[in-house]
Amino acid sequence: MSIYAREVRPAPMPRHVINERAALERVPDDWDLLPPGDAALSRRIKEDGPTITVIEMKGRKRFSRGIWAPANRIAALRAERQVELQDPSYQKRLDAGRARRAAAEEDYAVDFTTAVFRYLAFHARHEAAARALAGLIAAHATPVGSGTVARTKRIPVEARAEAATIAWLRHQTTGYDDMVIPREKGRRREVRRMLAQRSVRLLEKYRSGAPFDPAQCPLHTALAPHLAVRTIG
Repeated sequence: MSIYAREVRPAPMPRHVINERAALERVPDDWDLLPPGDAALSRRIKEDGPTITVIEMKGRKRFSRGIWAPANRIAALRAERQVELQDPSYQKRLDAGRARRAAAEEDYAVDFTTAVFRYLAFHARHEAAARALAGLIAAHATPVGSGTVARTKRIPVEARAEAATIAWLRHQTTGYDDMVIPREKGRRREVRRMLAQRSVRLLEKYRSGAPFDPAQCPLHTALAPHLAVRTIG
């Protein structure tokens, strides 16, 4: 990483960080910490010169705890930002951008729901279940900030739909959330792989159209309230 845009970990001591070498490092005396919250200001601070971004890891998730930068730069850019925020034309552009993003998110939610529905490929007799399930999976997976596989662009939407479906089934039909899994390397991955195979077999029941006892089907149990709402509506 460039020395002008560093990433470090938080330290217990004020005005200190844990640097790239896992050593305690004091921040320059003439630097201040810009708290997270204003993405535009944070981006401009990083673009304007050297910075130290404090990142806290919680599992696989990254959380910014602020950006250290020269105090005079933070003050100057913050003042410019305040003037910008009070400009009516800027607010109009901001509102237009939000509207565009909201429309794009709605389009993606529709496209993702369709991709899930196609992946499910349920028999015609289970079409209502397929539509309800696709809607539930998309509603969970597509919101911005959800952190689900549906938000990644590294794999095709078809692969995202499959992964999101298996994840939803794992949490809703397998009892995974209540399992006590030994803290052994690879054990959780092994359990998830086993449950994924079980979920695929469950989907095959709905794809084949063969009769089965709904009372013994965990997916039917999970979908029943939503199917009832759809019928009444």
